[in-house]
Amino acid sequence: MSETNEVKKLEAKAHGMLPGVAGICVFMLVLTLVNAFAALNGRFGVGGGKYGVLGLCTLLAAGVFGLLRLRRWGWALVLGGCLTLSLGNLFVFEKTHAGPFLLQGLFALVFFLYLVRTEVRDRLR
Repeated sequence: MSETNEVKKLEAKAHGMLPGVAGICVFMLVLTLVNAFAALNGRFGVGGGKYGVLGLCTLLAAGVFGLLRLRRWGWALVLGGCLTLSLGNLFVFEKTHAGPFLLQGLFALVFFLYLVRTEVRDRLR
């Protein structure tokens, strides 16, 4: 009898957001804003690169707000953004051998691996 009460308490508790998800959302939102302002100031060129970065930033910002509402589509967009960010930073590190790109790529990879856990996926709607 007490075992079923514990299971019911855990199921009721599992519908909230994990603190790691909120932290990842804050980080990705800050990163999105920094890249959007950099694109607007011409750091990525004036042609297609600028508009490509602005498009990706728009998708990632929408995904962050969707994930904050625990929507599955927001989770998918942020998951794709984390994987893209990780692969991009690791690619730049491989070309330039600059340490900060390795660190950023590994952080994004850790965020990706955190978001694919079943505990995170079970809380989405």
